[in-house]
Amino acid sequence: MMRFISPGALKMLRGIGLACARGDRELFRDINFSLKAGELLQVRGPNGSGKTSLLRMLCGLSNPAAGEIQWNSTAIRTLAGEYFTALTYIGHLNGTKDDLTALENLRISSALAGFEISDAQAVAALRQMGLKGREMLPVKVLSQGQRRRVALARLLMCKTALWILDEPLVALDVAAVNLVQGLLEQHLRQGGMIVMTTHQEIEINCALISQLQLS
Repeated sequence: MMRFISPGALKMLRGIGLACARGDRELFRDINFSLKAGELLQVRGPNGSGKTSLLRMLCGLSNPAAGEIQWNSTAIRTLAGEYFTALTYIGHLNGTKDDLTALENLRISSALAGFEISDAQAVAALRQMGLKGREMLPVKVLSQGQRRRVALARLLMCKTALWILDEPLVALDVAAVNLVQGLLEQHLRQGGMIVMTTHQEIEINCALISQLQLS
């Protein structure tokens, strides 16, 4: 299943002097980075260092204690839909509904992200993610790895330039990890951008990978 990113969507993401605090505790400060088309930024650090907090800032779900996030040289807080329709965020929680089928979950999550897909498209994506025969099962009967595959199937359908992924490889077996790594490579070759956290080593070809270490 091929996806094509509109050239007009290819921008630059920058973090300038970012800081994050949780209560009286400062998680990080003076974080700077830039990300362009075809590049991957891997955010690393121990538990509690603020990795998920940083990703939520990049999605506009929370505000930095200091600093600014820019999309194409403009602060994201002033862009509204122009920025948020250019990104896809998959958190470390799958965000699936237990009583809905895998197909229903994928169709609903895609619709909430602003793009409608048919049953046939959803079935094709789920099968590509290794879920053939499980499309009509309620998510509550699936394993954790299978639930993760349902969530990640959104990446097969979206046309956004920027992917922000929190531990996308968690609970996946070797075959699924290889599949997702291939999907990430394809996105980068097409001019997409990725910010991701992962405790696992990743092997991505044809991409500029940089690392941001949080202490």
